[in-house]
Amino acid sequence: MDTRARRFLMTVGYDGTAFRGWQVQPGARTVQGEIEAGIARLAGGVSVRIHASGRTDTGVHARGQTFHFDAPRSDFDAGQWMKALNGVLPEDVRIFAGQPVPDGFHARFDAVRKEYRYVVFCGRVMPPELRFTRLREPSVLNLAAMRDACDVLTGEHDFRAFSAIRVEADENTVRRMDSLSIEETEDGFYVRAVAGGFLYRMVRQVTGTLLRVGRGDLTVADVARLLEDRERTPDTVSAPPHGLFLWRVDYEPFGDGT
Repeated sequence: MDTRARRFLMTVGYDGTAFRGWQVQPGARTVQGEIEAGIARLAGGVSVRIHASGRTDTGVHARGQTFHFDAPRSDFDAGQWMKALNGVLPEDVRIFAGQPVPDGFHARFDAVRKEYRYVVFCGRVMPPELRFTRLREPSVLNLAAMRDACDVLTGEHDFRAFSAIRVEADENTVRRMDSLSIEETEDGFYVRAVAGGFLYRMVRQVTGTLLRVGRGDLTVADVARLLEDRERTPDTVSAPPHGLFLWRVDYEPFGDGT
């Protein structure tokens, strides 16, 4: 058996309800903090920093977040790390997969594509167990208009108006939205957004805008104007965090990490 220490890429899912987001913060429960504590527990107290594909905010969930770390012990392969971590992590965090990666690999900088999903419940009564993972929408929405707005937002644009941060005039806010769609489900729909990268809270801003289009508060022409004007206005509002999932992170094929 190859017992060398290796860099591993892990795929993790979590219910973000009880977390202050991904990133370690003093005095706060975070996903990164729980995973790093789990690794330390399995490595005799050795402190290891993990590096994620990106941060998620308070209340945001993940089905396919990724992170890499340099293993502090050499007798575990990726599968053993997955099994061992799931044995010590709290129930609202689970490792789904793991694999060795080259030493120079980085979970954030080598990511080529991310998929987010924002889930909306449109039924009459929200089942209580879904209240932290769905946004309940009481209005009858015009999904056709929302899909037309998705078409406007697809492609390469300056998404300055759809970011929740104050950006400097010379900061690059151009992103390419590879795909933006409304996918219907039995009790509602989800907004599916796929891109190489997103601005801060961009998916929540886009979703909030699409919902306003569906309610009739904005037109598709208004969405095009927001893109053209490149200025954040009260017309773009963030959807609440609890309906959002980081669904998937893609990478170019790489070797087995040896």
